[in-house]
Amino acid sequence: MFTGMDEVGWASMKHAYGSAEDVPELLRGLASACPQERERALDGMYGAVHHQGDVYDSTLACIPFLFELVGHAELRDRGGVVELLVSIGGGDAFEDGPFEDGDGAEGNYAMARTAVRSGATAFIGLLADRDPEVRRAAPTALVRFLGQPERVLGLLTGRLEEEEEEQVRSALAEGLGLFARLHPASAAPAVECLIELGAAPHDPGLRLAALGQLAGCAPDRLPADLVPTVIALLRARSRRPRVPDQPERPDTDTLIGHLRRLRPADEEGGHLLRTLHTALGGRTADRIALLKGQLSSDESADRWLGHAPAVPEMLRLLHGAPEGLRSREWLVGAIAGALGRCGPDAREAIPALRELLDGGCAVVAADALWSLEGDAEAVLPTLRRELVAGQSQARNAAEALSRLGPAARPALPALRGMANSGKVWLRANAAAALWDIARDPGPVLPALRSAWEQNAHTRAVLADCLTRMGPAGAPAHDLLRTELATPRRHQARAGGYGSHDIAEDEELLRACRAALDAA
Repeated sequence: MFTGMDEVGWASMKHAYGSAEDVPELLRGLASACPQERERALDGMYGAVHHQGDVYDSTLACIPFLFELVGHAELRDRGGVVELLVSIGGGDAFEDGPFEDGDGAEGNYAMARTAVRSGATAFIGLLADRDPEVRRAAPTALVRFLGQPERVLGLLTGRLEEEEEEQVRSALAEGLGLFARLHPASAAPAVECLIELGAAPHDPGLRLAALGQLAGCAPDRLPADLVPTVIALLRARSRRPRVPDQPERPDTDTLIGHLRRLRPADEEGGHLLRTLHTALGGRTADRIALLKGQLSSDESADRWLGHAPAVPEMLRLLHGAPEGLRSREWLVGAIAGALGRCGPDAREAIPALRELLDGGCAVVAADALWSLEGDAEAVLPTLRRELVAGQSQARNAAEALSRLGPAARPALPALRGMANSGKVWLRANAAAALWDIARDPGPVLPALRSAWEQNAHTRAVLADCLTRMGPAGAPAHDLLRTELATPRRHQARAGGYGSHDIAEDEELLRACRAALDAA
């Protein structure tokens, strides 16, 4: 392997950090039997030889040896080498059109593209490689660099009939979408294939991938019930046993290693949703409806927008929600809440959240800001103002102040007044906030007991409060014991029932037992 590599004048070439004399060592590292060494070598290739997408003379000299690596089926981690070749050859930089000679790129970039195109037939055999990671990387490489559209289309559709790995099938669907965008004159068969892949009986992940690609290349062919279909597929996908997106990798102190550790648990799911949101573009109504479905889901796997990598997308939606939109306040509040759940990783959202402190989403924005930066002085004025606003704002403000804990002590006078309110939910939320902030059972227990006895629906909130109180809540434990001993539940109404009644009652009983155990 690597015949002629030592005859190349590497010392006379450059990469991002000077002389390229270390490049042969990196290339040999990619072929190493040691996984840590392979990862360090790939990190070095991206960090120096192809630094931030740059193409140096040493980068060009590597291309034949990278193709040689890809062709040795016994080597591990060749999928990463295929992706490196795609990036060197131009990658996403030419999404808007096929790779044609004389398309404006010059110098090393044009030579790199030509070199990868010249070796592109090597990608054909990778579609059936025994390594699924190689098979995942192959479709994009073929579409971008093998300048024979009809042959490429036949290869992709033919492989779809044989491929069994779900994630590789999704990659083939992405390849078909890319093909349709790069070769519009030949796109019709690819679009028809995507339509077929987006329908039953295919598995949910493949259907989501196909619909995302359709949205980008043939939005007029999307199903009329797109959003309900996508939400149903997300639910179905989240209920299936989760297969790791990537094989187990070594724990190396490299940029690649650090980035891998920062990935969300379901990176493929996040990728599917980002693809769909991006492709829908200006179809604001569909994207808002899709966000509602994600953000209101009981399945955490459906809420991929709660991950920090989605923060830029959430901010675009936050700024793009048009004034006058009927559900705008709900949407803005949902996005602000999701940003808050991202924690400090979403710090870039802080200016946008501060702009919301004077509007209808002031409480949720303040709550999110506290999660992001932990600055009580920045959010207390807003939360104290909302405590004396309408009942809904006051309840939400009290809940947010609970999360501030002792830092919210300036709000105690208003909360003590709220604990004496004639409105039962105000008393319940005030009681919980008073305990979390001041740890004084005196004003808490009377408000808690009166709310518990007046409205059974407050009991779950109050049982959680008693759990946090531990032994200090003992004077109210008779309420917990009575609740646990009552055979007929308050949800059992003569006039009807709710779909969540049993689940909510079981949660209340668990909370009551937890509160007694905490004492």
